[in-house]
Amino acid sequence: MLKTKISPIFSSFRGKPKTSRFIFQAFNKVVVQDDTTTPSVRRNASTNLTTLHQGPPTSAYVHLPFCRKRCHYCDFPILALGSSSNVYEEGKEDDPRITNYVNLLVREIKATRTDFDANPNLETVFFGGGTPSLVPPRLVSLVLETLSLNFGLSPDAEISMEMDPGTFDGRKLKELMDLGVNRVSLGVQAFQDELLKACGRAHGVSQVYEAIEFVKECGVENWSMDLISSLPHQTLGMWEESLRLAIDSQPNHVSVYDLQVEQGTKFGNLYTPGQSPLPSETQSAEFYKTASSMLRGAGYEHYELSSYSKGDFKCKHNLIYWKNKPFYAFGLGSASYVGGLRFSRPKRLKEYTNYVADLENGAANWCGNGDVDLKDVATDILMLSFRTSKGLDLKDFGEAFGSEVVNSICKVYEPYVESGHIVCLDDMRREVTSDEVKTLAANDEVKIEDHVRYLRLKDPDGFLLSNELISLAFGVVAP
Repeated sequence: MLKTKISPIFSSFRGKPKTSRFIFQAFNKVVVQDDTTTPSVRRNASTNLTTLHQGPPTSAYVHLPFCRKRCHYCDFPILALGSSSNVYEEGKEDDPRITNYVNLLVREIKATRTDFDANPNLETVFFGGGTPSLVPPRLVSLVLETLSLNFGLSPDAEISMEMDPGTFDGRKLKELMDLGVNRVSLGVQAFQDELLKACGRAHGVSQVYEAIEFVKECGVENWSMDLISSLPHQTLGMWEESLRLAIDSQPNHVSVYDLQVEQGTKFGNLYTPGQSPLPSETQSAEFYKTASSMLRGAGYEHYELSSYSKGDFKCKHNLIYWKNKPFYAFGLGSASYVGGLRFSRPKRLKEYTNYVADLENGAANWCGNGDVDLKDVATDILMLSFRTSKGLDLKDFGEAFGSEVVNSICKVYEPYVESGHIVCLDDMRREVTSDEVKTLAANDEVKIEDHVRYLRLKDPDGFLLSNELISLAFGVVAP
């Protein structure tokens, strides 16, 4: 699952673990501009803005909340089944807790109706959790069949599943692949037993290697590995070892997350961010720089804040989020974005059960009518765009919100272009110098987006200052 703490948009994304505390936090500083001189998003927004990202979704997130036990850093909506859950026992009856939940999930999917004139087939499905690989294949099949009947499922859809070591074998993985699962996100997190144990993970390093072998033996062409940095007692040497072993395993994709300590978790009760045995902010930044250096050096493209890929193996589903496109979501605590409305389902099973009943009775409002708050849209686009290596498309942003807004953003970023934390690129993605940007920004007669097409954060130093950098843009578009 994807989740960070940013408002308004990232509170909608479920994720595990959470994205870096030093990269994207809740902003406590917003630069407010004088409204008499700063162009307003509301004054300059294009009249067709509300239709930009409000078409029918082509992606669906499905939350399968089951885990053997709760990890010490986890505050996600999960249902702990106990360590006795064993995927290797053939002939064992399905756990009724899983069966009952999946039946409820299927009811939600069936009861989900939209008013779009046309509903294109789903192009991506992402099973997140939780540990979705604990769910028996026949129940996964039931969910996929229901999605296909309700929305249609493209023959070449990317169907991803989060899987933890020790929760599947080759036989189970083959069954899932036969159902259409064609992308595996393997939750390794670390290659040191002592760190895995300290996090409360249910697997050890031996099971990590076993899971990697299953993935390779089964011929999974598209698979990703998750790693966590800034764990308690984690050293830079340990982190470098985990990165090296991940690279040696040759996944097509690597996701790297910085631990975020949450209230109400075991880590939240034990530790204070930035204090031993957790690393300092400086050490966490060094972990981030090390990951960027080692993974890019191994041929991975750092295409998104926490994501690295080889070739064409970017996660298509997550790109829907970063492009601010609509998506369905189903299951406990999941959040959808349809018709301009970001809607989060209840996190407790009883309330979620009631929600599904209300949905069936037509009493649940989960889909927007296309009306959007223009400032929210602008800040969402800024936040999401700066997560990616592509960056903010100034031409598109200018067409939506006005050239004056673009010019003001470029002006506040001038010192950071000069320092190298922000990179300016033209249509051909060639770098535009800071002197050129200053000259363009100073000329009110010039549409700067005709000469500077993209703004992106420098990897890694710009990403590490993204709190401050994005808050500056927020001060322009939402004073």
